Amino acid sequence: MKKYISQINKKSDDFKDRKGAMLTKLSELNRILKETDTENPESVKKLSKRGKYPAREKIKRISDRGAEILEVGQLAAMDMYDDIPGGYPSAGSIIAITTVHGKKVVVMANDPLVKSGAWVETTCKKNLRAQEIAMDNKLPIIYMVDSAGVNLERQAEIFPDKLHFGRIFRNNAKMTAMGIPQISCVFGFCVAGGAYLPGMSSDLAMITQHSSMFLAGPFLVQSALGQVVDMESLGGTEMHNAISGVADYQFDSEDDALEWIRDQIGALGNQETTRFARTTPEKPAYDPDEILGILPGNATGTYEMREIIARIVDGSRFEEFKPHYGQTLITCFARIGGFAVGIVANQGKAVKRPMPDDHLGRPQQPQMQLGNVIYSDSANKASHFIMLCNERLIPLIFLHDVTGFMVGKMAENNGIIKDGAEMVNVQANSVVPKFSVVVRNSFGAGNYAMCGKAYDPRLIYAWPTAKLAVMDGGIAADTVLLTKRKLDDEGKKEFRKKLVAKYEHETSPYFSAARLVTDGVIDPRDTRRVLIAGLEMAQNNPDIPEYKTGVLRF
Repeated sequence: MKKYISQINKKSDDFKDRKGAMLTKLSELNRILKETDTENPESVKKLSKRGKYPAREKIKRISDRGAEILEVGQLAAMDMYDDIPGGYPSAGSIIAITTVHGKKVVVMANDPLVKSGAWVETTCKKNLRAQEIAMDNKLPIIYMVDSAGVNLERQAEIFPDKLHFGRIFRNNAKMTAMGIPQISCVFGFCVAGGAYLPGMSSDLAMITQHSSMFLAGPFLVQSALGQVVDMESLGGTEMHNAISGVADYQFDSEDDALEWIRDQIGALGNQETTRFARTTPEKPAYDPDEILGILPGNATGTYEMREIIARIVDGSRFEEFKPHYGQTLITCFARIGGFAVGIVANQGKAVKRPMPDDHLGRPQQPQMQLGNVIYSDSANKASHFIMLCNERLIPLIFLHDVTGFMVGKMAENNGIIKDGAEMVNVQANSVVPKFSVVVRNSFGAGNYAMCGKAYDPRLIYAWPTAKLAVMDGGIAADTVLLTKRKLDDEGKKEFRKKLVAKYEHETSPYFSAARLVTDGVIDPRDTRRVLIAGLEMAQNNPDIPEYKTGVLRF
């Protein structure tokens, strides 16, 4: 593979302007992340007096020294629960992928500083995501339980639909059958249905004077049965270790419990891994910091996507597949962190499609194709490439900046529906690990074809420049206005303004991250690091099924 020769002029005003615009967005991102991570000092002090650690500190303490801790859903529930004092930072649950005794694990830790760890709908969705990651990648999962159970004032949001609270315990059972170790430690409360989570784990520890676990707490027992019972005799650590037998281990401190968790992971046998090709990693030839000056400061400006790829892949080298055909999509083989990968990326500028001579042999003008749009030729190329990667057991990376498939009379006459359907088909049936990064736009069916959340990426993160929606807000407003014939000019103007503003809010990367449409918003310079963490995670599952697509429309 050849090194890509960069055309960026770091001294140009354009580069400086683009970098400045990105740094402004990163300032906002860093502020938001800091607000999300920062616990109330008084609350942390109270925890400390009781010998307890905040959730993120517990994860840090079980991780290997210097280990990469990748948080998933850090911005979950952002601005979604303003009616609750203090909101629901990170949905009251911390999910992380980390390394313990050299083994990749998933950690799910209730945050007792957020409404005593009580679950709302987004908490459930986030914890299901943790289990999904563990199942997809066959990773051990650690549950750090400290929760008052379901937030009873919002029970209808979390019970009893398919992807509600009960799905957690269904997954417990499925993971056991898959041979995935589930290690639980109750660090505080574990109430009602939530008690089944540790109860269905591989093994379970509790902490003296800290932990309690029961299906119904003292007040409910008194209300329902008239029994007056204290916390310890109903579901305390000593009772569950000595009498009920529900718990397997008893510790006197969180430090002892955290050491036990590490020991449990350290004792796991080494499992078979996948046959993904990996060589010695090599840093990109170009400074990753330069990635900040590539993307325009607006949603429509043009750029060269290859410049971004060159700052993510090993040695800035990649081999393009069909480089002269279907040029609005870039398909290439490369290595990231030593792993062989296939990359599918939307081109950020217009291209010229060569046209054949007419029937008299006269040269024809090339067809101009818009950047960030998927045409029939680019869809066909991507379909071929995705199938190649599946045939060769090569993980796929998708870099989104797509406004959708091409529309209009010529596109329809050329069969854009069948070509787009073919790409979506091979995407949906792809069996190798897939990872998505939303660089800028991810609209409509383009999101599907580029492996949006509905198409099972192992991880999906967004840059702070990302926008996810069915289409651009201005186009949506103009389309709807065509049906508003009774509005006068002033009414149409006001209607358009409101709808565009609504889209602007809902297409924000933070809006999507809050609802777990993405796993988070990252600094573009961290893209390579996140992808390597994902690839290292994915290699733990050796079970890659046979690739089949069924009927395709050619």
